[in-house]
Amino acid sequence: MILYHGTNTIVRHPEVRVSGYNKDFGFGFYCTQIERQARRWALTKRTRHIVCVYEHIPNMELRMMTFQQMTDEWLDFVAACRHGESHPYDIVEGPMADDEVWDYVEDFLSGRISREAFWALARFKRPTHQILFCTDRALDTLSFKSFYEL
Repeated sequence: MILYHGTNTIVRHPEVRVSGYNKDFGFGFYCTQIERQARRWALTKRTRHIVCVYEHIPNMELRMMTFQQMTDEWLDFVAACRHGESHPYDIVEGPMADDEVWDYVEDFLSGRISREAFWALARFKRPTHQILFCTDRALDTLSFKSFYEL
């Protein structure tokens, strides 16, 4: 599987970094199968805009959580991770809560909208993809192939 990572530097040797704000699936190294999405990630950086390309060879011994689509289980998982809760997985894969969807998640968590209202708003969002490598063992499944600058 070919994966992309949008950034401002060439990342030949990805690392699991535990810093910054809480993200959809927790801390680690995020990639996507959607090159266009990685390009958008790269363009959010202030300096250079780089897309790194990796090959991912799955290891069935790793603990994985995969969300095929946004579901109640996905919503609860993202909400927990965004609030700093940890999970036992090496790799987590599924849709991404972009800024607009995250606003809906926040509204749901605060009680401003119901779960049903969340789904009514979120269902119109176009598909996204992210895969998080949470452990060093998970990162061992990635091989740096190339990069390009936008």
